[in-house]
Amino acid sequence: MAIREILEVPDPRLKTVSEPVTAFDDDLKTLVDDMFETMYAANGIGLAAIQVGVPKRLLVIDLQPEDTDAEPEECGHDHGHGGHSHVHYPTKNEPRIFVNPEILDPAEELSSYQEGCLSVPDIYADVDRPMTCRVRWQDMDGNTHEEDLEGLMAVCIQHEMDHLEGILFIDHLSRLKRNMALKKLRKLREAA
Repeated sequence: MAIREILEVPDPRLKTVSEPVTAFDDDLKTLVDDMFETMYAANGIGLAAIQVGVPKRLLVIDLQPEDTDAEPEECGHDHGHGGHSHVHYPTKNEPRIFVNPEILDPAEELSSYQEGCLSVPDIYADVDRPMTCRVRWQDMDGNTHEEDLEGLMAVCIQHEMDHLEGILFIDHLSRLKRNMALKKLRKLREAA
């Protein structure tokens, strides 16, 4: 497993429409493992393959327990890494993999949720999305599943699926709010 670089705005690759996954092979498994590793290292709850530069219709989600104070712990044990200390991340909740996901039946009723994105670091804004949605996807073996999702899971999958179409959450904002968010991001980068 490896931590991959997360693309950040204004990287043009984030505007790519991702291609369907057709090969359910070891390369896909490696990509999924790397995506989870990358997402946990960045304290994210969802990650689309395009965010690590791979234009495939694949996303991973893990709605970790909301312990925002949980810091990665340095562990002094040697786990066969040649004496290097190993970092333990907060408890994983329910890691889920969605290959070629599609939304079948979004609710008409909307809910507003404050969203953030690993590709738009340190920027948060309220986005209105369908409160529930029925999703069809494939697993790592190519088997098809359907499930009704609600709450944070519904928000998260819609957010991540937007990435597959080259859409960022800030694209849902008014032009004024989007420009303010991008201006704030530039200032944060200049300060860093």
